[in-house]
Amino acid sequence: MVLRVDMVTAAAAVDGLVAVGVPVGSGPDGPQLAAGLPTAACGFALPASLDPSWCTRQGFSAKVGQVLVLRAGDGPARMLVGLGPVGSSNPERWRRAAAAFVRSAGEGGCAAFVLPAVEPAVSLPEIGSAVSEGAALAAYRYTRFKTTPGDGVIERLVVTVDDVPADVNQAIGDGVARGARIAGAVSVARDLVNCPPSHLTPTIMADQALELLRGRPAIRVQVWDGARIADEGLGGIIGVSRGSAEPPKLLRIDYEPVQPLEVGGRVPHVALVGKGVTFDSGGLSLKTPEGMVNQKTDMSGAAAVLATMSACPDAGVQVRVTGFVPMVENMPGGNAMKPGDVVTTRNGKTIEVLNTDAEGRLILADALALATEANVDAVIDVATLTGAATAALGSLVAALFSNNYELMGKVRRAAGRAGEQVWPMPMPEDYADHINSDIADMKNTGKPGQAGAISAAMLLANFVASKPWAHLDIAGPARSTEASGYLSKGGTGFGVRTLVEFLSSYES
Repeated sequence: MVLRVDMVTAAAAVDGLVAVGVPVGSGPDGPQLAAGLPTAACGFALPASLDPSWCTRQGFSAKVGQVLVLRAGDGPARMLVGLGPVGSSNPERWRRAAAAFVRSAGEGGCAAFVLPAVEPAVSLPEIGSAVSEGAALAAYRYTRFKTTPGDGVIERLVVTVDDVPADVNQAIGDGVARGARIAGAVSVARDLVNCPPSHLTPTIMADQALELLRGRPAIRVQVWDGARIADEGLGGIIGVSRGSAEPPKLLRIDYEPVQPLEVGGRVPHVALVGKGVTFDSGGLSLKTPEGMVNQKTDMSGAAAVLATMSACPDAGVQVRVTGFVPMVENMPGGNAMKPGDVVTTRNGKTIEVLNTDAEGRLILADALALATEANVDAVIDVATLTGAATAALGSLVAALFSNNYELMGKVRRAAGRAGEQVWPMPMPEDYADHINSDIADMKNTGKPGQAGAISAAMLLANFVASKPWAHLDIAGPARSTEASGYLSKGGTGFGVRTLVEFLSSYES
């Protein structure tokens, strides 16, 4: 489910209006209305000022996401929505404010969020995009297997602003539409991640990808089956899939922009790689029952890449993008890969498999090798790769590794603008021996209890040749244990917003 979001002028009448959100900043003297708000919205009066002492008595300080309902007679509820410190230039506060408003606005009907006519710290189109995005993401619900609807939300959000010049009004409307599109792409990823594993095998996921991308302008899709994967020498993918009755698949998705951006006489080309373990039992290195419960989410990286590729045409991406999505089940069947086995990967390098539950790096090794052969300028992979990344950074921050400081900076800036938290991590050469093998080129585990996320990243670095490469370990933020802000319980779609922002605002 994706909330319907559109834009109207402040003077427009709106049917079924149940709530109006009024943005409020936290100033030096207490809460204050955002500058440039209209006196009325959609036919209903708005407060002209606020009494800070009254706000204090109500427990309202205007921190980000705080909501206070004003009791004001008939009509829709007027809600003060906190933005945090006045003058902040971070659009994330608008996402979180809009999300809090949607969660407070009740069920059914339409709600209106009022934008200021001036905002010195953030452009109005940026605000429109952030509000639309945060609201739509907060309204997301996964109901495919529900026989009753459960808790509901509003059906429509209108973003409204007072009289502004026509070109500004158009730009804000474009921003609102962009935010809704990005939220739609994130919701695609969330739907895939939340789907039960027997309803999303590699074959089914490949079919859904074809359906999702069918008819999208400038996109071509190839689906490689097990025979093609074996013929291409993708030994990591074949090895991981051996224990499952479900055959592996690999997607190659090519996007060619209609209006390309040329840099130095050529169109930049970026490869995206997403880990697609549609269910991870751990293989013969079997997980505990508790550890297996949420392993349907081990394809979150693949979901992020698929959703990003689907968004490229509408997001106006002007660079070439090629997505590689390897998809497997990791199961303990009679033909399963055994601890001590050696696999030969696409680029000829061999990996000793000491733990079959460290399988993601095996399928990524093959996909990264394919990506580097595609004459790309940069490679970015997204994967729920290691519990060590979660131990280091928790459930809200992804670990960012790279062999190229310039690319790392670009990804980090894109994540910051998109509102997704990433943190740069080192790959010290002194740790290279953590993955040394006695019988193969490398092993798929590091030193017990030490630098697990780093050793996994250092293994992946062997498969990107000299290409600029960034690796996002999203094991923590790919799934949320509770509904909070614009996150819903379950799959978060983490990575989609960062990748779309990186590609649509490509820094040459």
